[in-house]
Amino acid sequence: MSKFNTGGLVSVGGEGLNLTDKVVRINRCATVVKGGKRFSFSAMVVVGDGNGVVGQGFGKANEVPPAVEKAIKDAKKHLFKIPLRGQTLPHESRGQFGASIVQVLPAAPGTGVIAGDAVRAVMEAAGVKDVLTKVYGSTNPVNVVKAALDALGRMRTVTEVERLRGVKIA
Repeated sequence: MSKFNTGGLVSVGGEGLNLTDKVVRINRCATVVKGGKRFSFSAMVVVGDGNGVVGQGFGKANEVPPAVEKAIKDAKKHLFKIPLRGQTLPHESRGQFGASIVQVLPAAPGTGVIAGDAVRAVMEAAGVKDVLTKVYGSTNPVNVVKAALDALGRMRTVTEVERLRGVKIA
């Protein structure tokens, strides 16, 4: 299951999906040792099929390519499906991770993805074509990606809400 509050959404395995990946952030970390500084790298990657399946992964290694490979492998383990209404989202949602808060709103057809780099990567990987977003608080790309996925994990269809509440929605 995903690290995020998917609220009953189904976790999806990466088998049989045509996944695309996008590197969101590469961080360089320096450790001071006797001979000088030793560098290592961490990578944040978003993976999705462009049709409602999305996930994120984080990998660390001494070189950039292995860090990206580890992040992609981690992202494939944390895929989950979000409901879509056409090319947009079913309703407004807000997600939080750390000091980052991401608000996502459905938009009219033709609006496009109105988002910063980190949230744009998540929306494009998920297949959302029309959405308005706003980031509040920290703009650290790692936390923003996790907050955006938290917001997408809170998405519900009308039938899911009816089933959860036990009532019929007109």
